[in-house]
Amino acid sequence: MKITFSSLLLLACGSVAAEIVEEPVDFEHDGAQHRGYIYYDSSDSAERPGILVVHEWWGLNAYARERARQMAADGYVAFAMDMYGADKVTEHPEQAKEWMVQTTSNVADWQKRAQLGVELLRAHEMTDGKNIAAIGYCFGGSTVMQLAYSGADVKGVVTLHGSLPPASADQAEAIKAAILVEHGNADPFIPEERVRQFRAALDAAEADYTFNGYDGVLHGFTNPEASKYGIEALKYDAHADQQSTENMRAFFRQIFQ
Repeated sequence: MKITFSSLLLLACGSVAAEIVEEPVDFEHDGAQHRGYIYYDSSDSAERPGILVVHEWWGLNAYARERARQMAADGYVAFAMDMYGADKVTEHPEQAKEWMVQTTSNVADWQKRAQLGVELLRAHEMTDGKNIAAIGYCFGGSTVMQLAYSGADVKGVVTLHGSLPPASADQAEAIKAAILVEHGNADPFIPEERVRQFRAALDAAEADYTFNGYDGVLHGFTNPEASKYGIEALKYDAHADQQSTENMRAFFRQIFQ
């Protein structure tokens, strides 16, 4: 495994004192080259909790990287993880679906790839390695659930408009992380029966989870550009976006006490 960290640029964010650094992270997984990005506020020299940020099925685009910057502005080290491979970003649903299926068809490898993201984040000099969490949007939301199902040593995971893959009994028993689910109740991609199965598996294992559903809200509700892709099921919802972000911040304050 080859890791390269190098500073690219400093961005003013939030206040004059805050300096959000973006560092590209080049790594290899199963012979494929990947590039993610680490973000943190360099005006503070103290170690801080780390947040893994996993992109939607479009790939590691500007939206996912901006979400990671926001996490850095909130006082965390954030790693925008590249799950597909360097430069694999698209706005075409068929291409996005192809890459997603390639990644998710082998669950063990999918989990291993997500775990590598945690390891890269934990290895960064600014990260408090004992306090790691992961968040994901759409495909990324499913990815962080798989991370939890693998028994990864993380404090918590947050899935936002993820596909909510139900856990097997063994997967549910392996969960160590607290879980926050932010879900659009009108999401046509996620049948009610899957939601029931997802929650039933967590309930049976007495997993520590919170489920927030938003009535009338569709898929992709956190992304202001969701509608540009021409898919009726995708729609931004400002209220759900704001509320889910507030819930996520409160969740981090709780798990990182």
